[in-house]
Amino acid sequence: MNAEFAKSFPQFTRLDPDSAHVLEGAARVVTLPVGTPVFHDGSACANYVLVMEGSVRVQKVAENGREIVLYRVESGQSCVLTTNCLITHGDYTAEGIAETEVRALVVPAAAFRTLLGRSEAFRDFVFSAYATRISDLLMLIEEVAFGRVDVRLAAWLCGHVGADDAIKATHQDIATELGTAREVVSRQLKEFERRGWVGLHRGRVEIRNRTGLGSLRET
Repeated sequence: MNAEFAKSFPQFTRLDPDSAHVLEGAARVVTLPVGTPVFHDGSACANYVLVMEGSVRVQKVAENGREIVLYRVESGQSCVLTTNCLITHGDYTAEGIAETEVRALVVPAAAFRTLLGRSEAFRDFVFSAYATRISDLLMLIEEVAFGRVDVRLAAWLCGHVGADDAIKATHQDIATELGTAREVVSRQLKEFERRGWVGLHRGRVEIRNRTGLGSLRET
């Protein structure tokens, strides 16, 4: 097994020799600059993409321009939408953007289907990743459908604050992460500012009272 492939995806060391040969012969490593579209909503899927380094943001954009981040594909992970498209021969229903510089292992669709059919170890890898991501998406649906925006916003702020007690993000960035409208986020941040929990600046949120935000998360 290729040492670089095995380092990023140790599960591939379980492939039988013939399957390992197929993977090594078909796969290639690519580098994608920041901001590169990895796939588009409505486009066909030609490759199984596995992220070795970096992060791909997968998001859905509505006709009115509203966005929601569905998940991120990071080091050692695959994309559930890509898997679904390859299995069903369907098109993508969301878009993927390289959030950082990404190094990825690209396996052509034909090789993916060959490996899926002949290798138990490869099937285990594919469907284990698929099941994990489906669970994450169900949690996201539950949060968006039933969660309070103020509680979700407080949790997001506490989870993303840096060592300088600040978060570099616009209100629209945060709204996209939470799957809500920018106006909703702006209104809630203003309330947090009124309580003295945050300070609002252009493109930046300063955290002034983590305890206050934390108390809201616990209610």
